[in-house]
Amino acid sequence: MKMISVYIGIGSNIDKRKNIQGSLNDLKSSFSEIKISPIYQSKPIGMIGDDFYNLVVKIKTSLGIEDLELKLREIEYRFGRKRNQPPHTSRTLDIDLLLFGDIISSEHNIPRDDITNYSFVLKPLCDIEPDLIHPVIGEKISTLWEKFDISTQPIKSIEADTFQNI
Repeated sequence: MKMISVYIGIGSNIDKRKNIQGSLNDLKSSFSEIKISPIYQSKPIGMIGDDFYNLVVKIKTSLGIEDLELKLREIEYRFGRKRNQPPHTSRTLDIDLLLFGDIISSEHNIPRDDITNYSFVLKPLCDIEPDLIHPVIGEKISTLWEKFDISTQPIKSIEADTFQNI
C-alpha cells in the first residue's frame, strides 16, 4: 500500500475556531501522519463578509483522489457546508485538495490554482513544505512565495493558542 503526500487547504469564516478545530480533529482521527501549518486570517475576496481563517494540512494517505475528495466533502457536510452555494460566499468550512503527490489532473484541478493565486494558500503551504516543487511550474513553493505580491492580499498570522489542542 503506497502512501502519498497530500496537501489540503482549509478555510472558514463562520464559527471559524469551532469548524477548523473540528475538521482538524476529523483529519487526525482519519490519517496517521498529519502536519498542520500556522493559521492565517485574511479578508474575503470577491465578497463582503467576515474575515477567513485559513491553513494547510499535509497528510499521508493510500486513498485515491476520488475517495479522498469524498472523505473531505463528508467532513465539510458534517460542519454545515452546502455545496450548492454560489462561489465567493461565507463558508462554515471549505476544504480543498491542493496537491496529490506529483499528480497533474485538470479533471480534479490538481495542483489547485489557488496555490499561486492566493496568499492564504501559498504562505501556509510554504510554512510546512518550502522545498516542495510545484509539479506544473517546476519551482519551489518558497520561491513562489518570495515572488508573490503580498500587498495585494495581506494576511495575518493567528496565534496557535487561539485554538485548543491543535
